Amino acid sequence: MAEPACTKDEFLALWQKHKGNAQIIAKELGLTSPRPVYERRRVLERNHGVILKAGENELVKKLKRKPRIQTHVKNGIIIVGSDFHYWPGEPSTAHRAFLKFIRELRPSVVVLNGDVFDGASISRWERIGWDSRPTVKQELDACTERLTEIEDVAKGAERYWPLGNHCARFETFLAKHAPQYEGIEFFSLKDRFPKWKPCWSLHVNENAVIKHRFKGGIHAVHNNAMWAGRSYVTGHLHSLKVSPFSDLNGTRYGVDTGTMADVYGDQFVDYTEDSPKNWRSGFAVLTFWNGKLLWPELVHVIEGGKVEFRGKVYDV
Repeated sequence: MAEPACTKDEFLALWQKHKGNAQIIAKELGLTSPRPVYERRRVLERNHGVILKAGENELVKKLKRKPRIQTHVKNGIIIVGSDFHYWPGEPSTAHRAFLKFIRELRPSVVVLNGDVFDGASISRWERIGWDSRPTVKQELDACTERLTEIEDVAKGAERYWPLGNHCARFETFLAKHAPQYEGIEFFSLKDRFPKWKPCWSLHVNENAVIKHRFKGGIHAVHNNAMWAGRSYVTGHLHSLKVSPFSDLNGTRYGVDTGTMADVYGDQFVDYTEDSPKNWRSGFAVLTFWNGKLLWPELVHVIEGGKVEFRGKVYDV
């Protein structure tokens, strides 16, 4: 492979100037790929006993997940969907409704509250019989297609993605089986979706938190609001419900945003053995007035192609 057309000293000066950013160095040298830059670096380190430290890539720095992100909405709407579990195929009714109400309600913030990626083929659970699961690439392609649709209708809105336990499968599998690839771009799920800000939790004003999961069990949303001391919006349990909690501090809400997938979709049928599920498909609409969260509203899928919201049935 041809080396960059510059002397050793010139290369070292460029490396220092651009803090080891091979993309920028390659562009300055008129190269179409950073690969010759990396090769020249290895040659210099091997032959001259130098260590050329690379500064953190700007894209990687930008996309690093922050444990907590704070946002403020004085008067406006946040739309929160969770547990998308995108697989190849036609979009779910909830997904189509998500696009419809983002377009019509013009939210200030759109949140993907975890489990956008399913990771069926890299699950810690063993394959059941001869069940068929999509590949990681097929799932990523489905995620890209669906998120692009959301991005197209959510222009102007802030976009956040609190990590879900299924989303974590992508990096957990690589960390376990290919730890040598740590830090390389696109070996992290968040690198592939740069239009969404990743985090563990999104704090809204001083009175609400949006996070994939907290407490478990049938009373989770009640316990979330009680223990957190503020309104707490989660997914994970697929139950789609609102539980108010009042004390001397006023009223706050526990919210489960349900699942954006079809409850009896292919993602779930085998590992639940096609059992009845106390799940509901839909998402949450959070309205803030003077910085205060009003009673949370739910968009609920009532059958294929139809959802209910604010006492009306919509075809989507």
